[in-house]
Amino acid sequence: MTHEARSALLSAALDAVARGWAVFPLRPGDKPPALHGETSCPRTGDCTTGHRKWEQRATTDPDRIHRAWSAGRFNIGIATGPSGLVVVDLDMPKPNSSADTPCGVTTFKALCERTGHAVPTTYRVRTASGGEHLYFTAPDSIRLGNTAGSLAPPIDTRAWGGYVVAPGSTVNGRTYDVLDPAPVAPLPGWLLDALKPVERPTGPLKLSLPKRGNRAAETALERETTLVAGTTEGGREAQLFESARKVARFVGWGDLTRHEVEEAFQRAGEAAGLPASQCRSTLRSVLNWSLRTCRPRETT
Repeated sequence: MTHEARSALLSAALDAVARGWAVFPLRPGDKPPALHGETSCPRTGDCTTGHRKWEQRATTDPDRIHRAWSAGRFNIGIATGPSGLVVVDLDMPKPNSSADTPCGVTTFKALCERTGHAVPTTYRVRTASGGEHLYFTAPDSIRLGNTAGSLAPPIDTRAWGGYVVAPGSTVNGRTYDVLDPAPVAPLPGWLLDALKPVERPTGPLKLSLPKRGNRAAETALERETTLVAGTTEGGREAQLFESARKVARFVGWGDLTRHEVEEAFQRAGEAAGLPASQCRSTLRSVLNWSLRTCRPRETT
């Protein structure tokens, strides 16, 4: 890499610091941190009192940044937690995805429309893959962590415990570029609500439903909501969809009301860690479809 290119990376790192963001070096042309791991820690410098990871070593000190980027052509990582940021990562479909899989940008627009909000105007970066990063200032009231697909499958978020590649960095020959230099907006309230961690119950989910004398309907609802509440990350929304679909027929037959089924599955989905808005959207979709296609009891 030329001296000019290395100077450009140094300038990009200093630009990030000027915004108050804590940075650290990434491997040249790549995303992983360019810092030693715990097994090879020399226990000197920053690590004199014990190994310090990249989040702890991220800095806003211009002198340290000059020294680091003078030593190599490092890409720039922004430690989102120490920088007071929440970054929404709108990713591109994975290589093994079907041809009609929407990208993160399209999915996020649909999510905003579904929840009745405009797409936020904020600092926006195009990633090397063609996706986008939306930068928001983190709320003071709660310490948010990373999420993976909890808003929607192609959408991740980075906060405490996470980092993003800064503009000016290059991965696979493609540069991270600023698409919108707008000021970083506060995290919208509806996004904060969707990203808040949900406290999971310490015991089994307890339902309080009116007894109608139809033991089959009550048993099915209790069994399926308990199954949803106990599902781990990665299969929670699919389980919510499948379980709600199984119980929906009892609503069609008049054994349960839609309201009590929605309320029970909403509680179960949130207990499993799904955002409230995602639970509502999934339940609305599956119940609408199931009730339209529900067969009479005699034909089942």
